[in-house]
Parts: sequence; structure tokens; C-alpha cells
Amino acid sequence: MNLSRREFIGSTLFLGTVGQMLAASPAERALQGQNSFAAPSPSWVDKPMRWAQLTLVEDDPGKFDLQFWLDYFKRTRSDAVCLSGGGCVAFYPTKIPFHHRSQWLGDSDPFGQLVEGCRKLGIVVIARTDPHATYDDVAAAHPDWIAVDAQGNRRRHWASPEMWVTCALGPYNFDFMTEVKKEIMSRYHIDGIFINRWDGSGMCFCEHCQKNFRDATGHELPKKINPRDEAGRSYILWHQQRLFDLWQLWDGEVRKINPDSCVIPNTGGGATSALDMQRIGELAPILMADRQARRGLAAPWANGKNGKEFRAVMRRKPIVGIFSVGLEEPYRWKDSVQSEAEIRIWAADGVANGLRPWFTKFGAVLRDDRWLPVVEKMYQRYARWEPYLRNEESLARVGLLYSQQTAWFYGAESSRQKIEDPALGWYQALIEARIPFDMVHDRLLAPEDLRQFKTLILPNIAALSKNQCEALANFVHSGGSLVATYETSLYDEWGQKRSDFGLSDLFGVSFVTQPKSPMQNSYLRLHHETKHPVLRGLNDAPRIVNGAAHLEVKPTTSFDSTPITLIPSYPDLPMEKVFPRAGETNDSQLYLREFGKGRVAYIPFDLDRTFWEVLAIDHSKLLRNIVQWATNETPVVTVEGPGVLDVTVWRQKDSLTIHLVNLTNPMMMKGPFRELIPIGPQKVTLNLLPGTRSKNVKLLALDKKPSVHKSGNTLHIIVPEILDHEVIALG
Repeated sequence: MNLSRREFIGSTLFLGTVGQMLAASPAERALQGQNSFAAPSPSWVDKPMRWAQLTLVEDDPGKFDLQFWLDYFKRTRSDAVCLSGGGCVAFYPTKIPFHHRSQWLGDSDPFGQLVEGCRKLGIVVIARTDPHATYDDVAAAHPDWIAVDAQGNRRRHWASPEMWVTCALGPYNFDFMTEVKKEIMSRYHIDGIFINRWDGSGMCFCEHCQKNFRDATGHELPKKINPRDEAGRSYILWHQQRLFDLWQLWDGEVRKINPDSCVIPNTGGGATSALDMQRIGELAPILMADRQARRGLAAPWANGKNGKEFRAVMRRKPIVGIFSVGLEEPYRWKDSVQSEAEIRIWAADGVANGLRPWFTKFGAVLRDDRWLPVVEKMYQRYARWEPYLRNEESLARVGLLYSQQTAWFYGAESSRQKIEDPALGWYQALIEARIPFDMVHDRLLAPEDLRQFKTLILPNIAALSKNQCEALANFVHSGGSLVATYETSLYDEWGQKRSDFGLSDLFGVSFVTQPKSPMQNSYLRLHHETKHPVLRGLNDAPRIVNGAAHLEVKPTTSFDSTPITLIPSYPDLPMEKVFPRAGETNDSQLYLREFGKGRVAYIPFDLDRTFWEVLAIDHSKLLRNIVQWATNETPVVTVEGPGVLDVTVWRQKDSLTIHLVNLTNPMMMKGPFRELIPIGPQKVTLNLLPGTRSKNVKLLALDKKPSVHKSGNTLHIIVPEILDHEVIALG
């Protein structure tokens, strides 16, 4: 059946009518809650393109140079700013009992002075509040406002032990912080309020949480969240509903005071995000991706991934990427400064993927000013490019699915390995292949949601409902293609294992069993005699390494070609015993078929996850080839040349742009960058779409016209060099 977007959303377990709620299980009732209605977007939300944040610390009043910051906002051409208002520390003369004023405030009003100065510059102003910690006087007067652990102990703050951790789901937020927001909006009539750390610091077992959870679901609060049982599922969903209720309460109260304002929670993310992104996309008029810098083994394209995940649900609404000028490692060096190269590449990849940059500085008294000229130069560049950064449409034809329900109910405590790592493997492979792509939320699968795409990739999207499977089948019947790996659709939306794949008809195989993993010393035989295009670039390889986990499946239809088969595991020690025990097998490890008007590729093992773990080049080539076979059309853009590039393609109102972000660096997979290393030349082939102007082509970073040759509807463009970020602009 063909479902419209509204019909599709309404048919899932997540939103429903009151009648459905009454018939639902406690877990379903907890998630469905009251229907949410998004308020109109304030008039200003789409105007700012360059954001600044000044996070005051308690001893800043009377010490920091206010005029310096106003001048810096002007020099950077920042058109929106987020300023510290209140919460755990008030930076204005609050009248609300227990709203802790800065000890250095005196009779001053630094927040008000900053607001006034920014308004004179024509800058959009939002206030930052942080409600996650409070003081002894609050704990004594309102002990029920404090978070409680599973053993019944009120929680001291882990980093500032003189403070207490507040309960996010009780009266501290619903009552006290509501009054704080109303006071700030009444006094300063600002454009919005941004809420940091509003959603709790782990589970709370206070009296309010226990009662509210029991009343909503009929269960006692579980000591540990197990999504396999009813209480665990109920908590995941109840926690979300409580936060959505809080968000809408705050937003409604500030809009009563200033109808052209809104509340912006610091929330959202990918598959492992705790709040439903599809619902966030409905409620939020603007959203900030708070992934401030790389840490650990994060790749530099991770900021672009933030943008893709947010765009999947926000669509044309503005999305903003918060980046820190300092390191973001677990040791919390909040006054540190990153290298110039690292700051530039992180911001560049976010901008190339639709994020509007937002720099954040902790503390208004400068202790290390090396970052100032870096951000100033970057922002001045983005201001010059602004007409070409107001994107209206991505031209990517490949979509990479992410699934929060798979993370919540199937991945649970292993979500990083089972859900995130397969997606990261695909992400890295698509970057290496220079294939423009977007991300797709698994609850937005109606035809109008997928119209842009020719191919969808499902990286171990294990938990899918019947309606979601039907939507994917409709996509393929209508001419789309599907690439899926490992346990995709083997579980329902609640993480309950099925007897067979929900997408078995598409895959052309049925589930048999799941052998123990990991597989040691197993390989894939490449059958070059098939001359199949998925083996392109692997001509000299008779075999390549296998993944670490696989499923036994049996075909339910015939397949025209079997390009890859299994070489089973054999001993890897002692060395004298390292030889194959089994001969050739006919066990296919890649099922390729035409289906309806589309194509389907099913991979019954963890190729994507293994690639992310070991980064074997053979796996990268295989993943690239499978996507290109599935997509089976002339790409909008191809880029040939040395190095690693993130390639994105956009249409604006009067132009088309191709972003080329240079990720080539010895520190690509372990930051931070030490320097930017230029690459080039790059040969860019653009197949012109109807209505695209081709006479005026320029390179924005090099500020020159490139060499261009036109052949029919195809442009061949030479980009001589890329340092960090080049944009080819047509129009």
C-alpha cells in the first residue's frame, strides 16, 4: 500500500490517537502521550548564517571586556549570538527566589548590557540557560528537586561537589525553570532561549519520577534499562514523552510573552540519540547540533554527519553546527585552543553539509587568544559566500538510513557496535568513493520523503515494523534500489526477533540460523568469471578477507550471478595448521537481484561494521561498487583526482554549488590536524540538470574562474588546488 507521510507516521507505534492509546500497551501509551503540535516558526530563525556563543563563567562580571566582545562579533560578521542568562548561575539581577546570582554580579547586569550592545549591531539574540545543577539552599528548601540514584541517595555534582544534580523531569524544571525563562523573556524580550543540559544526568529515582512513571505506565522504575522487557521499553518512551512535554511547556510560556520567540533545547543527533528525531523535526523551528569537536577516533567528516542527520528530519528548516575553539577530549580542557587546521576543517565539513557555523567560547576573560584570527577569517569567508550557502535542495541520490528504534530496542547497551559502527563504515566508504549522499530517518519513508533518492542503504537496520518494510518495498517497486546488510529487518520495531526477515521478499532469501561469531580467518572468494561490476578494481584479488559475523540464509528465488562466495574459517594457530579445511563452497555472500523497477543487494554479513573496524581497502572498493551497481544511473557529479574529499551538491534559489572538502591528512583518522595539506588538480564532471545555468562558473575559495569544457549537457571543470574547502558555484 502507498502511504502518505502523515498516514505513515500515524500508522507507526510512535504517534497515535487517544483511542489507540487506550487500546495500547503501557509502553505504547507512554510514548504516544498527547499529540504534539508545532508552533509557527519565529520570523527571525532563517536569517542568521553565522552564530557566536559567549558562555560566561561566574567570576566574569566586572572582569571581562564587554566592548571587546561586541567588536569581535562585528568583525566576524556574526548575525546571531547566544549569551549566558541563567539557570545554575544568573548573570542578571533576578528576582526569583533560589535563582543563584553570580557572586561577582553586584549591581551590574552583564547579560542585559550584552543584549543591548548586540541589538545595536542588528544581531539576533538568544539566552542560554542551564538547569542541571543547584546549591545547598535549594536542596534544603526543596529536597524533592534533587536527583536521586537507584540506591535512594541524593546526587552531588560529579565535577563541582559543592553543588547538587537536579531532577530534569520534576518540579525543578517544570516549575522553577519555567519561571526563570518567563522572567528572562519579560525583562529582555529576546528572540529565543537555548537550554543546555536540560534532559537529565542519568536516571532519577526521586519521588516525582517514581510516581509519574507508575501513573503513566503501571510499572515501578526499573533499576536497569532492559528494552527486552515491558518496564524497560516503557521507561525509554516515558522519559521521552516527559521531555517533550517540558519542551512544549517552556516554549508555550515564552511565546505568551513574545510570540516571535521560541525555546530551543540542546538536543538531537543520530541513531543513538535519546529523543525521537522525527518528532524533534516536527517541533523545532531551528536546531543546533552540539558536537563541538573531534574526540578519540572520530573522523573529520563527523561534523558533516551531524548535518546530514539533522537535515534528515529538519528538511528546509535551519540547522546550526556548534563548534568549539578548544579540545573536546574526556579531560574537559575548557580553556584550551585547537590548531587552526583542525578548527577550519571541522567547520568546513559542517558548512558543506548544510550546517550554519556557531563558534562557542567558554569564559569571557581570554587566557589564550590564538583562535580569534582563525574564526574571524573563517566567518568573513562564509559571509562572502553567503548567497551560495543558503541551500534549498540537496542533489544527492543516495540515502543512508539511520534508525533510533533499532538503537533503543535492538542495540541497547551495544548500540555503538551494532548500530553506529555499520553506519560509520558506510559513511567512510561513501566518502572515499566521493559519492554525494544524505541520511534518512527510518520513520520518514513515505514516497514524498524518498522522492529525492535512487538508492537507500540500510546498515544493519535490524528493527523495522511491518509498515516500514512495506514502505521500503514500495520504494523499490517504484524504481528505487536497496542495499542492506546483516540482520536488517530480522526484528520488529520493539526488537523482538522474527522467524524471517521482514524484507525477505525483497532480499530473495530467508533466514536460517546465526552461527557463533566472531569468525576467525575467514575469506570471500571473488568469482571474476562472472564479470560482475561489483568486482571492479579487485581484478588481481582471488580472495579478500571476510567480516566477523554472518548469517546463514537460503535463497527463495533464483539469482543471475553469484560473484562472491564463502571460504569458511580455518585455524590461525599454530602456524603449521593455517590451511583451509573445506574446499570451495557455493554459499553466496552477496545477493543481487532486479526487483520491480529497482535493484536490491543483500549482504548477509557485517561487511560495513568490519570495514569501520579494520578499514581494509578491498572492503571499501566492494562497498563502493555495490552502491554504484544498485544506483545504476549517471551520477550528477563525479570527482577524479588525488586525496580524500567530502563531496556535496546543492541547489540554491539562483545557483548550484559543489562543495569539495579536503580531508587528506595523516591525522584524518586520529585528530587533531597539524596542518592543511593542499591537493589537486581535481577533474569534476557535472551532468547539468534542467534549468541549471552554466555560463558563470567560479571557484569561491580561489576566487577565480576555473577551466571549463562543455560537452552537450555535461560540464568538465578543473579545480587546480584545494587547501581546505573549495566551492564550485554555477549561476
